[in-house]
Amino acid sequence: MAKLPDACIDMIFADPPYNLQLGGDLFRPEGGRVDAVDNDWDKFDTLSSYDRFTKAWLAQARRILKPNGTIWVIGSYHNIFRVGTALQDEGFWILNDIIWRKSNPMPNFKGTRFTNAHETLIWASQGEDAKYTFNYKAMKTLNDELQMRSDWVLPICGGQERLKRNGTKAHPTQKPESLLYRVLLACTKPGDVVLDPFFGTGTTGAVAKRLGRQWIGIEREDSYIEVAMERIEAALPLDESALTIMQSAKSQPKVAFGTLVETGYLQPGSILTDAKRRWQATVRADGSLCIGTDTGSIHKIGATLQNAPSCNGWTFWHHEVDGALKPIDTLRQTYLLANEP
Repeated sequence: MAKLPDACIDMIFADPPYNLQLGGDLFRPEGGRVDAVDNDWDKFDTLSSYDRFTKAWLAQARRILKPNGTIWVIGSYHNIFRVGTALQDEGFWILNDIIWRKSNPMPNFKGTRFTNAHETLIWASQGEDAKYTFNYKAMKTLNDELQMRSDWVLPICGGQERLKRNGTKAHPTQKPESLLYRVLLACTKPGDVVLDPFFGTGTTGAVAKRLGRQWIGIEREDSYIEVAMERIEAALPLDESALTIMQSAKSQPKVAFGTLVETGYLQPGSILTDAKRRWQATVRADGSLCIGTDTGSIHKIGATLQNAPSCNGWTFWHHEVDGALKPIDTLRQTYLLANEP
């Protein structure tokens, strides 16, 4: 970070060591060993040494961040309160704390505490009066036209997204792409430069490439760098038209349509049609639909096309699977089944 020039970064996403202070092995009830975080990079001799480490990298972050840039830091109860204090001491202004509530958290195998089912993200600007990017309309559209709240329900990284080497996790704390998708869509613009100073296996870089953002990753572990570069090389950027997001302006379902987009169940640029194939609409990066010059949510566009006061977009819009049309609600049900607690 010290080699970067002043005020050159639009946004920083930092996933620093959590200083978990884990001792000894942890086993599942059936006897299997839990693949926990016991790497050297997560170990600090004292809390004071962790504080010095945090202060050092945050000082560089403040120097290289543009005046209108923002920083995101994620952590658990082990470190996030100390990081939050250091952020404020360094002069950053906290805009939000976001609770990432995991829809499928790892159980507490010992049964001696509450299950750790969330992590906390802190979003901060350069100062109380600093201007910053917040794509409010995109976030509202992503959440089916409801204001995006500060508690986000997203699954942990698993399945095909979980990177492995020789049958084991390539990184013990790989973050899901859906989390970075929402962060980058919320407070960056295409072409912005995003820095991740704890790059790991490159989630930030892969999502930045998809969304048309520039990225810089810093990582000292060679094994992670190799995995990250392979992953980012394979990531496909979105079509420019799909990158366009809502810039201006009922009840919430269990999962918003935008969640299917950010988790990869439906790709931006996909074509949706009604059951009779009268209309075709393009899915955009923020979960909105585009048909001609009209843009809006799955419900709004469906209602507009039918000159109706309302429309259930989940059953009106269909996607094609092996030549047959299926309502997009089937994707929602697939997502819910895959991410049951």
